[in-house]
Amino acid sequence: MTPFLQLTGISKQFPGVKALDNVSFDLQLGEIHALCGENGAGKSTLMNILTGNLAPDSGQLLLRGNPIHLSGPAEATQQRIAIVYQQLSLVDSLSIAENIFANRQPRNQWGLIQYRTLFSATENLLNQLNLTDLQPQRLVGTLSTGQKQMVEIAKALSQEPDLLLLDEPTASLTERETQTLFRLVAQLRDSGKTIVYISHRLLEIFAVADRVSVLKDGRYQGTLTVRDTNPTELIRRMVGRDVVMARQPSTATNEAVLIVDNVSGTGFSNVSFQLNRGEILGLAGLIGAGRTELARAIFGADKTNSGTIYLHDKPIQPIHPADAVELGIGYLPEERKTLGLFADQTITQNIVTIRPSRTTTGLFDSRASENVAETYREKLSIRTPSVRERVGKLSGGNQQKVMLARWLLTNPDVLLVDEPTHGMDIGAKSEVYALLRQLASEGKAILLISSELPELLALSDRILVMCEGQLSGEVNGDEATEEQIMGLATR
Repeated sequence: MTPFLQLTGISKQFPGVKALDNVSFDLQLGEIHALCGENGAGKSTLMNILTGNLAPDSGQLLLRGNPIHLSGPAEATQQRIAIVYQQLSLVDSLSIAENIFANRQPRNQWGLIQYRTLFSATENLLNQLNLTDLQPQRLVGTLSTGQKQMVEIAKALSQEPDLLLLDEPTASLTERETQTLFRLVAQLRDSGKTIVYISHRLLEIFAVADRVSVLKDGRYQGTLTVRDTNPTELIRRMVGRDVVMARQPSTATNEAVLIVDNVSGTGFSNVSFQLNRGEILGLAGLIGAGRTELARAIFGADKTNSGTIYLHDKPIQPIHPADAVELGIGYLPEERKTLGLFADQTITQNIVTIRPSRTTTGLFDSRASENVAETYREKLSIRTPSVRERVGKLSGGNQQKVMLARWLLTNPDVLLVDEPTHGMDIGAKSEVYALLRQLASEGKAILLISSELPELLALSDRILVMCEGQLSGEVNGDEATEEQIMGLATR
């Protein structure tokens, strides 16, 4: 049987980096085909080639046996190829219908939008996708992140594609929303659509995909039938080695560094805990439980309404993040693109933005700053040809490492890390895990917020669980189970 799409010898070179090197594999009609690999493996470059945003330097695409040349996204749409990116592209102030049919709304002879026709077409599409809880007229700004992701998929499907590319589709979804997505993807496959499913979460690949292709450093590492392989084999192909995520001996002491005493604020109330030197304290909970709001309040980004925060037994009241930094508190936010990074600036500028190197006369020392950035590039294995590269050109995982480097440069006593491995591949995660453990062994006190339960179980000395803005329990890291944590998070 002729493959639906064949990639033959696809290569793409950027200055200093060979993003894809002679990649060849095929996609079958009516399958869910997973694509995995470390950050920088070439997945995003390949998706940009399949959507016409980039042209390969060499190689060929064959659609139903016929060569095609995608001159741009419009040509990809004509060839019935659509993509849903990890970063949503919806407009909050417009309705679901206006977003789905953006620039394609039905109009009358005077150019006015025919809203009745628009809403009817949207309702039919949502019903086909079993998204009956969404109304066409509803403003997108009122939706949850998971609902927005479903609208983004509906927007792509309104173009009636035969090939749908999904880039980390569950990155911001709850467990319930993820299961809804899985059912939708299976429904699309059964209707004859071909799905390319990109994910760092290996359990998802085994839950939803039929086959999986692996990339490493821009090179094709093979295609496997999911039922005939296992996570260990995939990891070995992705990183070229076995990755161990097992727990390590604790370095926690009984010396309190940070004490939160009955603190309340927007999104949380009456929270009390103690964070010790050398400890990794996990903070679990569902989306909306108040974890991020608590971290922002400790860091001075949001106000507290009552209670007291102690640092080294002294009460503190940071009213601005700059105050927290001076006190020795660092904060790695969940939203790196909007809250953490300057995409148009270089890696060096991003790393030294809080602690820039200066000459004896107080001027910015660019050479010393680049030397600092180069040190952290090597220490954190940031994959880039140069620290002069713009951060916006890096993969998500490497951007996260740049932000980690910035806070390590401030040498904080307390480090608040919110979803530190969000969007990272398994190899990059293991590097961050080793780094966090090393920081704890050096005496840093780390508050780890994560939605990935295996991550919390692998790293945390203790795990606090939040539910609806309050602490609902605490479990010992050595004894905790996913069932225990979920029970406390949903009670």
